Amino acid sequence: MTRLVLGIDEAGRGPALGAMVLAAVALEPSASRRLSRAGVADSKSFGSGADAHAVRCRLATLIQAQAAFFSLEICDVETIDAYVNRGALNVLERERAEALVRAAPPCKRIVADGKRMFSGLRVIFPHLEATDRAETKHVAVAAASILAKVHRDELFSQIVARYEPHFGLIRGGGYVNACTRAFTDAYRARFGTLPPEARTSWPWTKQEERTADPGLIGRAGKSRRRANRRPTTDSSPMLPVRAETEQQTTEA
Repeated sequence: MTRLVLGIDEAGRGPALGAMVLAAVALEPSASRRLSRAGVADSKSFGSGADAHAVRCRLATLIQAQAAFFSLEICDVETIDAYVNRGALNVLERERAEALVRAAPPCKRIVADGKRMFSGLRVIFPHLEATDRAETKHVAVAAASILAKVHRDELFSQIVARYEPHFGLIRGGGYVNACTRAFTDAYRARFGTLPPEARTSWPWTKQEERTADPGLIGRAGKSRRRANRRPTTDSSPMLPVRAETEQQTTEA
């Protein structure tokens, strides 16, 4: 009988620039213990900046070496907008999680981060556990959070590399904040529109931000699945082309 535990998590739900990434990681108990000892934890617990990214990249390499299975769903801006515009972001994230589960080998447990988000999948997968803050409790989910975050950051770095030679330093992590608006305002002044990496369904003005339904700000996307291989990047700088500490985790 299988002893695999499959963890599912995402990165990039909230930003207004670039893709969202969902990841799934299946681990044997022995692999979970090894990764926990190596420092695998919720991706957010490492903070931000270059040092945090370097730690996550190192752990991502270990995760991929230890995992019985891993896979990514890359959710692009066009479909994020399409789902937001019909109020179905959560539906899309469940669809992408379902695709990840179906691609995985049979697992004893499936744990997804987000009780409200993923509980509906129990109709299809009765042994699925939808849990809030699952990445702080299950190594497989923490591992998924790291893979998703690393690839989301790699995709966002392509956006930065594409535009910084023309618009200067891009800060703000792609969220709708003063730094991101400074970039998009400069882009609009030059081209008359938002950059193609921008989610047009996000609240780009302060008035929109006040009136936006907070339940709609954050998840979705058209997806490509990449299974069992390290993500690749495309650093082409062409313009304007679409790119796209918690407690120690334990596994029951």
